[in-house]
Amino acid sequence: MKTHDIYIQRCIDIAKNGLGTTAPNPMVGAVIVHHNTIIGEGYTSAYGGPHAEVNAINSVENKTLLNDATLYVTLEPCSHFGKTPPCSDLIIKHNIANVVIGCVDDNPEVAGKGIAKLKAAGCNVTVGVLEAECKQHHQRFFTFHNKKRPYIILKWAETANGFIAPSQRDEKKPVWITNAHSRQLVHKWRAEEQAILVGTNTVLEDNPSLTVRDWTGNNPIKVVIDRALKLSNDHAVFEDTLDTIIFYEDKDTFEKPFKTETGWTVHSPNSKFGNGIYHQIDWSKKHEIAQQLCNALYKSDINSIIIEGGAKTLQTFIDENLWDEARVFKGPVTFKNGITSPKFQGMLISEQKITDDTLHIYVNN
Repeated sequence: MKTHDIYIQRCIDIAKNGLGTTAPNPMVGAVIVHHNTIIGEGYTSAYGGPHAEVNAINSVENKTLLNDATLYVTLEPCSHFGKTPPCSDLIIKHNIANVVIGCVDDNPEVAGKGIAKLKAAGCNVTVGVLEAECKQHHQRFFTFHNKKRPYIILKWAETANGFIAPSQRDEKKPVWITNAHSRQLVHKWRAEEQAILVGTNTVLEDNPSLTVRDWTGNNPIKVVIDRALKLSNDHAVFEDTLDTIIFYEDKDTFEKPFKTETGWTVHSPNSKFGNGIYHQIDWSKKHEIAQQLCNALYKSDINSIIIEGGAKTLQTFIDENLWDEARVFKGPVTFKNGITSPKFQGMLISEQKITDDTLHIYVNN
């Protein structure tokens, strides 16, 4: 492996420490090398905190070495003011002579401007090292900016004979198809993505909390499709203090009573209150339901989401071809009858055993 490749790969590896915390910012990794020795490293802090380049520079004990060092970074340094000042300005301030960049930032606010600023200041800039790997690493960020929607992961579990749920159940709680190890992995995935989406029937039948209770990390933003506003605050998705985004039927006026600490209160669904944020969807556009959801999520700065809804919700995204990954567990149990798993076409990129379960991961070509 070439020298530049080694250090960019290191950038990718440390950048993953920011998974699940940096959104809507990208999870960038940066390494500073002086005479073939790493003298500083950093990755993007949780949203609102310092970027990778800032953390890497701050980690260097002897700042006098920077003007003879090389900064490696997975993504083009920013050139605009956001929550923090431009990273390109900090690089120039410290007279870092060489900058090696994995891939260009497609965000219109950057898109080559950071590279241009560095070159104008006299930096020797190299672009495109492990470019494909860096683009893969930043796929959530690129999908958000290029496709104007979140990066979408479909997830479900199915029985050995192809059912996603039984036809009937005795209690309003999940019917487990997979083992505890697989379920813990799902909670890890939730901690890595910005949001999670389910449909009304999933909430009514399973009453899920949609949290990361079996893993350490941030709970995702909860998104619920509740067309007829059947749900109340008694359901577990409303139990914590995080906002829940609710998509409902397109009507001119609609009021829904919600339970508060002092009793039931009526609010307009167009306003934000408690832990509910309402968005109207036009269900007459039957072939654009998922697209409408994506448009609203994009405007809410959500750059990645796991769809954990039932078969109908999953199939809606599949039919509109709005998905990037499908993570499908197959458990050893069988149902005599039930709801069949979604139908889709994708390229299988991974298959692994998790004790008696099998996890298949597909990508959308």
